[in-house]
Amino acid sequence: MTSILLIEDDPLVRRSLELALSRHGYTMVTTGTGEEGLSSFEQHVPELVVLDLMLPGIDGFEVCRRLRERSQVPIIMLTARGDDLDVVGGLEAGADDYAVKPVQPAVLDARIRAVLRRAVSEPAGVRAHRGLRIDTESLTVTLDGELVPLTPTELRLLLTLSRAPGRVFTREQLLEEVWEHGYLGDSRLVDNAVMRLRAKLEEDPGRPAFIQTARGFGYRFGPV
Repeated sequence: MTSILLIEDDPLVRRSLELALSRHGYTMVTTGTGEEGLSSFEQHVPELVVLDLMLPGIDGFEVCRRLRERSQVPIIMLTARGDDLDVVGGLEAGADDYAVKPVQPAVLDARIRAVLRRAVSEPAGVRAHRGLRIDTESLTVTLDGELVPLTPTELRLLLTLSRAPGRVFTREQLLEEVWEHGYLGDSRLVDNAVMRLRAKLEEDPGRPAFIQTARGFGYRFGPV
């Protein structure tokens, strides 16, 4: 069973989500503060983290940043308001997706399953462009011979774009293929994931060699 670390300070919300997600078949570890969450992460090494942003002490933004420094574990953040600043801040800190509280367990379960599916394998082969090699069998990415650590979301995004070099994917298409949100998704998920991917792959993210912006449309893989 997939193990999930839930970091949520509200005891009622924490218990409710713990019970609901347990019924969906997940093994749950729960904590109420950022400090406890970071400690539990080291102890249990979960396969996914559900993280409330508004935590006492170390807030969810800082917890997310610290987790990203040590792991590519998928992170879904919970925000009470769906506030633009909260969402953007969480995504920039490294979260893969978000849900607005109060969140229905079935909705959160769907988000969890979608994030976990992003690491599934594609047809075997190696895609190469300049010094970048994408092995679709082992699901590894190397740049100039060095392994590039990617989150499942970043990997799925790169696999999708590199599947058809030169093709422009709209943000809506990427939301559908990578996040499985359809047209109701948030395009900021795409933009922030591209930003993080460029930071890992590009020598100069402002002049990308691998992921190009088609202004007004979306993104494509390949040279200018």
